[in-house]
Order: sequence, then structure tokens, then C-alpha cells
Amino acid sequence: MKIAAVCQSGLGSSFMIQMNIESVLKDEGVDTDNIEVTHFDTGGLNINAADYFFLGSDLAEQASDLPQERVFVLQSIIDKSELQEKINTLLDKEGIKHN
Repeated sequence: MKIAAVCQSGLGSSFMIQMNIESVLKDEGVDTDNIEVTHFDTGGLNINAADYFFLGSDLAEQASDLPQERVFVLQSIIDKSELQEKINTLLDKEGIKHN
């Protein structure tokens, strides 16, 4: 499974979200052998780029062409509790064991 963090330029915000996703997965005790977390800019935002996409609410419109069940819009890109809730939703959907 590939999870992508997306921001406008593909540098700061998306990298921070990527690191936070990796941190949440670790905190949740998830076996990440088959999970790849990456980040990129909105130019790479397409159906084949990843299985799931995490992005700030300011970019939600740019992801409107993607299947919405694969897009997780963050109201706050720095709120780790919100991110954890959405990661847990994803893990449950995929049947992946977590704490």
C-alpha cells in the first residue's frame, strides 16, 4: 500500500505530513513492511500515484477528481490527533492491525 502526503510545492508541508504519518504508524504498532509513505507536490496528484492521499483542506479542490474514499483531507496539517484518527480509519478499512 502506498500513502502519499501532498502539498503545493512538494517540499515542506508534505514532508512534515509524511513524517507524522510514519510516526502515527509507529505509535500504532503497525507492521510497515508493505506500506510505503511518500510525499510530492500537487502536480503528481493522480489516481496512479498512490493508494491513499493526505492533504490540507486548502488543496481539497485539487483532489476532487480522485475517488474521495482514497483522499483524506486534513483540517489542520499540524494536528497529530486528527491525523491519527484518519490513519486509524484507513487501517481499519484495510484490515491492518493496530493498537
